[in-house]
Order: sequence, then C-alpha cells, then structure tokens
Amino acid sequence: MLVLGIYGSPRENGNTDRMLDAFLEGAASRKCDIERIRVRDLEIRGCLECGACDATGECVQEDDMVQVYPLLEQASHIVVASPIFFYGVTGQLKLLIDRSQASYMKRELAGKAGTPPDPAAVRKGFLLSAGATRGKRLFECTVLCVKYFFDAVNAEYAGDLCFRQLEEKGAVDRHPTALEECRSAGEAFVRSSV
Repeated sequence: MLVLGIYGSPRENGNTDRMLDAFLEGAASRKCDIERIRVRDLEIRGCLECGACDATGECVQEDDMVQVYPLLEQASHIVVASPIFFYGVTGQLKLLIDRSQASYMKRELAGKAGTPPDPAAVRKGFLLSAGATRGKRLFECTVLCVKYFFDAVNAEYAGDLCFRQLEEKGAVDRHPTALEECRSAGEAFVRSSV
C-alpha cells in the first residue's frame, strides 16, 4: 500500500505541512509506504487546454509533472493538504490539479478501449485544510475542487479535516486537538485497507 502526501502550501513547515506530517505519521504506524510531493518545490506549468491528452491520455508538456503522474497512478491512498487562499486551494496546488486532466483522459481512453479500471482496486483520497477566518462556507470551494481532482485520478473521496482560524505559522501547534486529530485520521485512513 502506497500513501501519497501532497503538500500544497507555498510556506514550508506551515500549518498544513504540520497537519500532513501528523497524518502521514499516523498512516505510517500501519506499516504502509509513504511518498511525499511538495508542490512548492516543483516546476509545474498550467494546463494549455490544447486537447492533446484527449487523444493520447498523456500531457505534451515536459515539466515536473512527469514525476508526479506515476505516483498518482501507483498510490492506493492520496492525501492533499492546502491552506485556503481566497476560498480555494493554493495556486501551486491548482496547477497540479488542472494537469490531472491527462490522468482522467488516460482512464477514459482505457475504458473506451475495453480496459476500464478494476473496481476491486478502490483508491482513497483525503483532504486536510486550514483557513484564517471563521467563514461558514470557508472550505466549500476547496472540498469541491479536491473531490473532482480525486475523481480525475480515480480515487474515492474518503473525508477531510478542515480547521478554521489558523493563519500564522505555528498556529496549528497551539490548537488543542488538530495534530492529534490528523494523526488519528491518518491511521484510520489506511486501517481498513491493511
């Protein structure tokens, strides 16, 4: 079992980085393999909407997404962490999500060719997020975006942990339960699959 953690924040060791570290620590306690992608360290260009992947299932751009695609295919469990930027995911993470259109088309083309994904191979996805305000609808856009990302990479949305009023670096460390909740969620995320 491979758990892929996608760090979506541009800020190193920020709140969502700490949340994802705790989540992956919980998952690792169940003896699974862990891979990490730190989107801030990658050079990913935006989708060109050129339509090339519609015919081939492959993106024509050659940037750091070439190392992301195989991990997205191999992972049985994917967890995405992003702070809220204007009620959505970060720009860096959105580039990766937009480029997952090639993954979606690859799966669609395989289905049309008579080799759809194995329904027994259920993949799971989980979201971790933190936002500065108390807004009632603070996480709605992010949850919807990540649900469609998971759909594109053929993963079932298994849940989320979203925390309000976490803004400055280190705020999550002062929250009374956040990191422990993330750790427990990470263990539970993989427990049913072990």
